[in-house]
Amino acid sequence: MSYELIAIIILVGSLVGMAVIIFRKIPILAELSEIPASRISLKEGLFKLKEKIKILNPFKSLSSEIFLQKILTKIRIISLKTDNKTFNWLQKLRERTQKKKAEENDNYWEEIKKTTKK
Repeated sequence: MSYELIAIIILVGSLVGMAVIIFRKIPILAELSEIPASRISLKEGLFKLKEKIKILNPFKSLSSEIFLQKILTKIRIISLKTDNKTFNWLQKLRERTQKKKAEENDNYWEEIKKTTKK
């Protein structure tokens, strides 16, 4: 019951918010000059977009060397992590083989002792 009430409150609140936004934007949309979409060519639209990107240019402060350094640093970190992980795997494998060899050696000497006692 309480979950339904919370969901209804959220729904009503979001609908009211959408209505407020729409009623604020209607006058602005009405004032816009009506230009048919067919009159704006794709080439003109792309040219305008290209000019806006040139004006904004979000990559002005981005140096290619710094970018390369960051990428190489991340690659180095990843390679070091994988190296550490493989080292741990190898160490565990070596420990397992040493345990197996130790068990085999113990059994070997016990078998020799048994054969000599008879």
